Amino acid sequence: MPKTLAPLFRRLTPADAEAFRAIRLEGLQRYPASFGASYDDEHTQALEWFRARIADHAVFGGYASDGTLAGVAGLLVPPGAKLRHKGMLWGMYVRESARGTGLAQALLDCVLAHARGVVGEIKLEVAPDNFAAIKLYAAAGFVEYAREPRALKIGGTYHDSVFMTLRFE
Repeated sequence: MPKTLAPLFRRLTPADAEAFRAIRLEGLQRYPASFGASYDDEHTQALEWFRARIADHAVFGGYASDGTLAGVAGLLVPPGAKLRHKGMLWGMYVRESARGTGLAQALLDCVLAHARGVVGEIKLEVAPDNFAAIKLYAAAGFVEYAREPRALKIGGTYHDSVFMTLRFE
């Protein structure tokens, strides 16, 4: 039987920086090959740095019924006139306790609903062995358009990336 959760979804504000920092660092530490950023780079950042990320990007959170921030995902819209038609989904992470509850799908839906009013296309990068994420993105309409060998180097090991896109037009 699937787990049930009564989540609340909303766009984070700089006041959420502490909770955002905690979940972001958890994801970076537990799944280093799933993110372009690294725990080593971000765990030393001041809380103000995380506040700025929230303020500069559209970052959404999914909360468990107990009020815990259980998932996050961000949308980056480049500032340049030639680039701002394409947004980038980044930093999507759902805590293990919330997996299998529908929170990931609902969180992605929140980001996509926001993105539809802002950009004409959204792209993302995902690890090729993250089958659950690829399935989630494909079900939302994302299609793979490229694969980059050796996109990340963690320690002495290289990791590929899959690039996916979703056009709203």
